[in-house]
This record gives sequence, structure tokens and C-alpha cells, in this order.
Amino acid sequence: MSLPIHRPKTITQQVNAVLRDRIRDNVYPPGSRLPSESLLCSEFRVSRATVRTALTRLAGEGLVIRKQGDGTYVNKRLEGVQTNLGGLWEFGELIEKNGFQASIQSIFVGQRDAGTEEASVLAIQPGEPVVELKRLFFANQRPVIYVINLIPANLLAVPVEEINGRLSIREILQLYCNENIAYALSEVCANLANSEVSSFLKLPSQTPLLNIHICFYDANNRPIVSGSSYYDDTILKLRLVQAWQ
Repeated sequence: MSLPIHRPKTITQQVNAVLRDRIRDNVYPPGSRLPSESLLCSEFRVSRATVRTALTRLAGEGLVIRKQGDGTYVNKRLEGVQTNLGGLWEFGELIEKNGFQASIQSIFVGQRDAGTEEASVLAIQPGEPVVELKRLFFANQRPVIYVINLIPANLLAVPVEEINGRLSIREILQLYCNENIAYALSEVCANLANSEVSSFLKLPSQTPLLNIHICFYDANNRPIVSGSSYYDDTILKLRLVQAWQ
């Protein structure tokens, strides 16, 4: 059996990640000018070549615009745009970027046995226990996203009853599993709302919805949570930026 080799991030990758997070978190909002290369070199204690390489990569992804003799600016077209598919799973942020007030209702938090397909996604054995979370996200008190998540029960560091289903999936993993998301794989498709989904989203049965399946992984390439979400895209609009370089 071959094992994956995990290499530490280079200094350039670390600088790139910090700048990307700042853009995502609006520390550097759309249209704003980034600190000069010399200031970034001083802050990160790295060479100018490292900073330039990190900025060049961000420019190649469409996140920043480099202007000769004027500096580097966050792409102003990023207003309300998700910079990657992972951003689609920051539901509260997605709702707020559409101009609504976000809130979460916890429908169900409990433990059950994993089915065959579910176990395959989570790299566990069929019948092993998983924690199931069913949650409803609201935009101005209108239900817009119905989400089902599964977490291997062996990752849980607290009793199931202590889980606060109104937290984001990132917070749930950090607080109750001592886990951090490294990356995610997503599959986007159209689907018809079944009776359960249509009931919670208050839509007619068989309404076409955007359905996103996702699996989050930790830094060791281990699946730590799977999920399926149903979007009412008549309310929420999804905008993505992707570089073509």
C-alpha cells in the first residue's frame, strides 16, 4: 500500500495563503490597494522575490490586478464573488454577500450507521457510526439552503448532545473534533427537490434546485466530513472567479 507524501508549504505558498485569506476576509476589500512590496517584505520577513512571486500567482488567479508603477489592487469585480468553490460552503457569508441577513436553524443532530456509499466517501466501513447534522439556512427569515452533513463518529471529542448545530461546519470541526479543513472536493449538479427538501425550503415537490455534494479533507488527505446542500437559486446567486492562465 502506497502512502501519500506530505511536503511542507514553501515560504511563497505561505505568503500567498495569508494574502488570499485577507482578500477573502475583506481585510483587503475589492478595489483596495495592497501594501507595497517593501511593506509586505518587512511584515513577512521575506525577500522581494518571494513577495513578487506570491502576488504574480494571485494575479494569475484573477484575485488582484498589478498596475505598472502604481502597485497591486484587489480586483474590484470580486464584490460579492466567491473566489473558489469552497466558498460556496461558507453559507452565512454567501447569504450576506447576496444582501440578506443570515441565520441557521438546527433541524437534527444525532448518530446513525453509515450506508455503503456514505462510508465509501468518508473512507470508513459500512455500518460504522457517523454523526448526522441537518440544518436550514435562512436569508431574511426565508429558508434558502438545506444542508445534510456526515462526520465519522470516531472524530468526535465530545458527546453528540453537546454539538451546536447553529455553528458553521468549520467551527463544528474545530470545536468538537479538533480538526481543520485543508481542502474540499465538490460536485455540482441540478436535482429535483424530494418531499423532505421541499418541505423545509417551502417549495413545491420536484422543484429544480442546485445540489452540491462535497467532501472536506484534513492536511493528511483524510475525509473528515461529507455534505449535500440544496440551494434555492431563485433567491441566492452564485458568482465565481476563475483565471484562464
